[in-house]
Amino acid sequence: MKNTQVILSARPQGMVKSSDFDIQTNPLEEVKEGELLIEIEYISLDPAMRGWMNEGTTYIKGVELGAVMRAFSAGKILESKNRDYKVGEYVSGLLGAQTYAVSNGQGLSRCDIEKGPLSWHLGILGMPGMTAFFGLKERGQPQAGETVFVSGAAGIVGSTVGQIAKVLGCKVVGTAGSDAKCRFLLEECGFDAAINYKTEDVDQKLKEYCPEGVSVFYDNVGGPLLDTVLANLARGARVVICGAISQYNQASFYGPKNYMKIVSARGILTGIIVFDFIKEYPRAVDQLSEWLNAGKMKTKEQIIDGIEQFPVALQKLFTGDNFGKLLIRV
Repeated sequence: MKNTQVILSARPQGMVKSSDFDIQTNPLEEVKEGELLIEIEYISLDPAMRGWMNEGTTYIKGVELGAVMRAFSAGKILESKNRDYKVGEYVSGLLGAQTYAVSNGQGLSRCDIEKGPLSWHLGILGMPGMTAFFGLKERGQPQAGETVFVSGAAGIVGSTVGQIAKVLGCKVVGTAGSDAKCRFLLEECGFDAAINYKTEDVDQKLKEYCPEGVSVFYDNVGGPLLDTVLANLARGARVVICGAISQYNQASFYGPKNYMKIVSARGILTGIIVFDFIKEYPRAVDQLSEWLNAGKMKTKEQIIDGIEQFPVALQKLFTGDNFGKLLIRV
């Protein structure tokens, strides 16, 4: 058996490029005692990958040059010499961008496909869904009747945040980069308002849609948009910094100029790293699955076939060409 792998071959300078990767086919390593062999069916493409490609360590060490690109993946166990896992079970984890993975079982999550298809376990029932659930509920602490604003709202994290906020009784406004994405937020996700940041004045629209200010701001974008929303905070607002996708390919980050609005709003500026809540994932999966099956939430996926498409597909995250949870189907 051969294993096709996406190898990180260069540190990206600016926008991630196809030349930053090599696609290699290598012999499959032997499964040793305590290990299991997983045939990967889906590979998740996430904005965090851009940071993982850099040298050094932030909350997690950067991928080494010449190593398999780090990625959340999901698949079926073909062989097991690990007493905790059985052949035929579906699992997910940081298994890498490859067609097969050998694991010792650490860091794996079982995927209950009765709660949703396997691809969902890399999206709304996986790391992005956990990020949305705990970032909003534990960090944002929304209360019924409050206004929640979400940047990058048409992505898997943003759309999940907005829908959870609606279930909890909040008014929800979000930004997206096209009219089609804004329609998706309004018609499919139940947002109260959506702003096309490419064609509309966000500050003006925020004053129109959120006249009493933003109580919870869940930020996936960063940059100047963060400044704009900071200027429109309600008293006691909570600002949850999840990501800054507008900045990941920049040589240096744009720093907020309106940060003192946190003071005048008597607000809180906080961050979310989803791994802090890993022991609580099961309850979040159960709750999200319940809402999905009850029709209270929806999810959208964009699935691209073929591991060879990984480099081109990854670029879509940073050009705005993706729509919904972006996945490679192996």
